Amino acid sequence: MDNPYTDRHWQSADGLTLHFRDYGEANDRPPVICLHGLTRNARDFSDLAPHITSQGWRVIVPSMRGRGDSGYSDDANSYALPTYVEDLLALLEQEEIASFVSIGTSMGGLMTMLLAQAQPERIAGAALNDIGPELETEGLDTIKSYVGQGRSFPTWMHAARALQETHGGAFPNYAIEQWIDMAKRTLTLCNNGRIAFDYDMKLAEPILASPEAAAPVDLWPAFKALTDKPLLLLRGGLSQLLAPATFEQMQKVASGAEAVTVPQVGHAPMLDEPEALAAIDRLLARVA
Repeated sequence: MDNPYTDRHWQSADGLTLHFRDYGEANDRPPVICLHGLTRNARDFSDLAPHITSQGWRVIVPSMRGRGDSGYSDDANSYALPTYVEDLLALLEQEEIASFVSIGTSMGGLMTMLLAQAQPERIAGAALNDIGPELETEGLDTIKSYVGQGRSFPTWMHAARALQETHGGAFPNYAIEQWIDMAKRTLTLCNNGRIAFDYDMKLAEPILASPEAAAPVDLWPAFKALTDKPLLLLRGGLSQLLAPATFEQMQKVASGAEAVTVPQVGHAPMLDEPEALAAIDRLLARVA
């Protein structure tokens, strides 16, 4: 079966070749850009992107530097939110995109908020997936406990079991088939026949060295830059990163936003859940 997307590339300011999947055709609507989490890549949206494209939208899904088929940086300090936003702006310039709908999971949501603060006209609408302007220490500590560990596995089943061991609390109802699917999105088959995580282990260095590398201290001004846009707030019901109190405060600050809790999922919803898909459809209808 042919891929529903075209593999394309763009260049970062410091000379990296970065990869994105391009679904659908350009049209009068702003494109949808799906932005993945810290250790993920463009494969995370392989179900969501065709769903959105089927409704007449162009969908762009980049793998940020150091992930997937994008180039790795020699400078570990470039694995930071300001650089990711610069890379995204370079992609917008290449594709001549004036504004877009952002669907940002975790790190991708942080990128969305920072871009909205710097250039609010770029954001036509946004979905923030299990991320907000305040992050819980418990959730950050969980991320730090696994990021940057260069483990590899002999089979996809071994990789799936390892993911289940690490993330089972966030996805308690997952069947083994779902863990295997997550493994194939998160890891890659290496030349030596082993299966390893599909990101540069150096990206963990800034996060382990400084909490502010994971998220700036005060993101409320950045969040407020989204409050006059069509906005969807998603939270995993079991999330340890986005506290219920923060989620409630976000709804007070962004009174026009739709807020949806995805039940029986932690950090972060995969956006294939019925509640998440329906909410994204409603967001796009508001933009259109």
